[in-house]
This record gives sequence, C-alpha cells and structure tokens, in this order.
Amino acid sequence: MSAAHNNNRNLELIGFALIAILIMVVLPLLLDNFRLNLVGKYLTYAFVAVGLVLCWGYTGILSLGQGVFFGLGGYCMAMFLKLEASSVANTSIQSTPGIPDFMDWNQLTALPFFWVPFKSLPFALIAVVVMPALAAFILAVPMFKRRVGGVYFAIITQAVAAVLTILIVGRQDFTGGINGITDLRTLLGWDIRTDAAKYVLYFLCCALLLGSMLLARFVLASKLGRILVAVRDKEDRVRFSGYDVANFKVFIFCLASAIAAVGGAMFTLQVGFMSPSFVGIVPSIEMVIFCAVGGRQSLVGAVVGTLLVNWGKTVFSESFPELWLFAMGGLFILVVLAFPRGLAGIVTDQLLPLVRRRGSGGSGRPSAVPAE
Repeated sequence: MSAAHNNNRNLELIGFALIAILIMVVLPLLLDNFRLNLVGKYLTYAFVAVGLVLCWGYTGILSLGQGVFFGLGGYCMAMFLKLEASSVANTSIQSTPGIPDFMDWNQLTALPFFWVPFKSLPFALIAVVVMPALAAFILAVPMFKRRVGGVYFAIITQAVAAVLTILIVGRQDFTGGINGITDLRTLLGWDIRTDAAKYVLYFLCCALLLGSMLLARFVLASKLGRILVAVRDKEDRVRFSGYDVANFKVFIFCLASAIAAVGGAMFTLQVGFMSPSFVGIVPSIEMVIFCAVGGRQSLVGAVVGTLLVNWGKTVFSESFPELWLFAMGGLFILVVLAFPRGLAGIVTDQLLPLVRRRGSGGSGRPSAVPAE
C-alpha cells in the first residue's frame, strides 16, 4: 500500500471524525431547537448526496431522479404515521371514520388494499428500504442490460421523477395530492411534534447518516469499489475482462436509492409531512448540486456541500427569493467548470499541498510520497 494511499485514507478518517463532531456535538450545543431541526432537515438530503457519490462519483451513473427514491421512502413512513393519526377516535367527525382525512374528502369509504399493510411499523420500516430499491431495480435492469448510460440514463431518470409527481398529484384520493400526507402526529404513541422528540430524531438522523457513510466507505474500499472505478473510467475494458458490468451498475444504483430512501423517511419524521414537491425534477437536480458542490468523489464533501448549499439557500432566499434558482444554477455551472472535484477537491488539490510546502519551509525539495 503506497504512502499516498495511506495519506488519503487518513484524510478521510479525519474528515469523517470532524463531520461527526460537528453534527453530533458542536451544532447541538450552538443552535436552538428550531435551527437544529432545520439542520436535521438538511442532513436528510445528505443521504441522497452520499448515494450519489457511490453511483455518480465512483461509477459514473448520473441520476437526475434521486428525489423519486427519497420521496418513496418518505411516503412509506408517512403512510404508517398517517394511519396511526387516523384512528376511529381521531376521525369520528368524518363520514367514514378510521381512514385518512384526504380519502374521506374524496369520498372513499374504505382503506385501499395497498395501505392496509402500513398499519404495521415493521412492515413500514422494511418498505422504506425495499420498495425504493425494488423501483430502482426495475428501472435499472432494462437500462443497463441494454447499455443505456450517460446523458440518456440521466434524462430517463428525470422523466421518471416527472411521471411520479404527476401520478401522486393526480391520485389525490390515494396520496393526498399536491398537499401530500400531512398532520402526522405520533409514532407508536410518541408525539413526534414536541421539541424533545425533534431533538431525539435529530440524533437518530445523524447516527443513520454516519452509518450510511461507513457502509459506503466499506463498499468503496473493497474490491467492488475498485471495479466500480474501473467501470467509470474504462467500462469496455472491464467488460472484456469477463465482468458483467450491468450487474455492478444495477447493484450500486439500488444501494444509492435505498440510502436516499432512508433520508426520505427521516425527513418525514422530522418535518412531519411528505409531499410531491420533494419527488420531482427540481429537488432531484438540487440534490445533484449538493453532491457536486461538496465533491462527488468525497463522502464527507457531499455532506458538507449539502449543509452549505442548504444554509445558503435559507439565508439567500429569505432576502432574494426570486433570485435563488438563478444563484443555484450559477453555482452549479461554476463548480463544474472551475472546481470539478468540488470543495473536497479544493482541500486535497490546493490547500493541503500549500500547507505541506509551508510546513517543509518552502525548500522546494521533492516530496517523500512516491508518485502513483
């Protein structure tokens, strides 16, 4: 193992430790409950960015529809919470007590069959991961087996996001329509709307995010990770070596989608609703921007990029709401053209070499790290 590889690994470990300290210790000490809950919402988007590092940064699969899987995970959790909030006692004034309010408004008289299993929390938790992964599998297999990739795959995923948004809005009687699933109150009797509950959910979100980063790091550090990089750089050579490239792409795309879905479920728990506004094209593209700004080949950078861009969005949109989308587009163009490796690339390619040169007294002597 080369010294350069050791340096990179040490840098990753330091970055992981710093981000863990930041979100688990520093921010809870510095921020009030409202701001901390806002940061918790930002961190749910970071799950998507971590998945994009896997499928885009290391495998070369650009998906412009990751909001689909974020939303599916969120809707699975919201369905359980909504059914718990729609007990017969809570809905006694409805024409049909015991069903969600939006179903009653749309004159349904019974719970749809596909809603019934979501009365069980274990089923809902399993569905949060399995259903988005299954949807990703159904989308990816025909595409990758037919060697559809690059911009074509990106456009297809974008079209899927648009179709799902239209479907959710159009079937208001089943999904809550444009308003989504709202008025979520308790989780097994525990009121998730209180400040104490939001505090607990924030730390749960942090723990799951750090766990997702460790899982992604494990995948990238394994032989599979090296194959993924080879697929990104020399796909034909990997195929001619006897590997089934499509299977690797399908697996990593499904894994990234499952990670995004966990973020969606945590969003529903922390914010208290889920709507089609988090499923469509615009949020999906924003999530790609989060990853690009932080660094699409850095797990820590993706999380930092998500936090910084969303913080900037909150601050900037409060003062100039009509200009925010233009600022977001300009930021993405700037990053792609000037800093293709994002903030993480600036640190590793420019700041660290500068620090090392100053640390060696600027002697100009060659580094002891061998070239790769």
